[in-house]
Amino acid sequence: MKQPETVTKPQGKLAVLLPGLGAVATTTIAGVMLARRGLGAPVGALTQLGTIRLGKRTDDRAPRIKDFVPLASLDELEFGGWDIFPDNAHEAAVEAKVLEAAHLEAVREELEPIRPMKAVFYPDYVRRLHGPHVKTGRSKADMVEQVRDDIRAFLRERGASRAVAVWCGSTEIFIAPAEVHRSVAAFEAGLLASHPAISNSQIYAWACLKEGVPFANGAPNLTVDFPAAWELARSRGVPIAGKDFKTGQTLMKTVIAPALKARMLGISGWFSTNILGNRDGVVLDDPDAFRTKEASKLGALDRILQPERYRELYQGLYHKVRIEHYPPRGDAKEGWDNIDLFGWLGYPMQMKVNFLCRDSILAAPLVLDLALFLDLAARAGFSGTQEWLSFYFKSPMTAPGLYPEHDLFIQSMKLKNTLRWMMGEELITHLGNEYYD
Repeated sequence: MKQPETVTKPQGKLAVLLPGLGAVATTTIAGVMLARRGLGAPVGALTQLGTIRLGKRTDDRAPRIKDFVPLASLDELEFGGWDIFPDNAHEAAVEAKVLEAAHLEAVREELEPIRPMKAVFYPDYVRRLHGPHVKTGRSKADMVEQVRDDIRAFLRERGASRAVAVWCGSTEIFIAPAEVHRSVAAFEAGLLASHPAISNSQIYAWACLKEGVPFANGAPNLTVDFPAAWELARSRGVPIAGKDFKTGQTLMKTVIAPALKARMLGISGWFSTNILGNRDGVVLDDPDAFRTKEASKLGALDRILQPERYRELYQGLYHKVRIEHYPPRGDAKEGWDNIDLFGWLGYPMQMKVNFLCRDSILAAPLVLDLALFLDLAARAGFSGTQEWLSFYFKSPMTAPGLYPEHDLFIQSMKLKNTLRWMMGEELITHLGNEYYD
């Protein structure tokens, strides 16, 4: 990325398009509507509540991020999406059982007009879900064109000047990058042939990139993390980001593991299990879908701890992840971790973490932040993979051959330094000796 000479200010409405109008999407939409009426606080959203230090600590300059960079305001957002069920946003939110009836009733008249467009849905990629509200077409190339038509129609009908998209749909079965993903030409040919390695989420992403719509992938799916998508995003000048929202258990891992490593404490085992009862739990009951999620959740510890460098501390680490569908919990999932660690002279210790969290409550502010930051990136002239948004993902996308940074605090520093650099402010190094010269 080149440092922008200017960052264009937001003008007109911003369409926020959400493939998958389920619990996460409807919680996001209702939350924004409540926040802009002053009926709820956008807790968890860096773009709304976060501050950024500028200059020296003694300068006492720490504006809100939304006052420092030209973000779209909540009042400028127009929400839309696709889903395999025809329920409007209010009906879908009631079904999801995340928000209380009083909250939903307060914005009911705004939620009800949001009706999902028919979804691109080949059931081979999400085998535990079935819905009637789906598109039909001759090929996957035809599906891409139908989604492009949807985007143009939505912008026209809502009077929006531009759009961003955030994948809020389900985890798909594991798909390894194949020859069809190697180039734009190969992928276009694969679409015409309805190649089996091209999934639902890839069709949405491709349509968005073709339309110049920035795209963030909130699931561990391949989606935009392959050479053809990188090539198309760069050639079209479109920012992309992903993958897999970092919300509950992995968020805790990317906080705790850096702390243990910073103090050179060893870890012999880390066992993680989750129970959840929402639609995500149903999907992840499929072993092939769980394999996709498992790969995303397992990667953080290896990258943070670097066992190849710290052999005496982490080389023998046994790491296991389990996810269980447990309907009584609904969206209120539980992440439980057992960490077997050791300290001075190898003496053993244990740490237990029991995170009783709410999946969609944690994910909703991430959806909002990603939508606003991707729109900002587009107006700053950025394109391709936006690694500075790694802060939001379990399995961050990077440039080819570059390992991802998982440490939450390094990710936070990278995000804020990118904003400083974007706006021509001095980067913060935390060196600190300037106060003592």
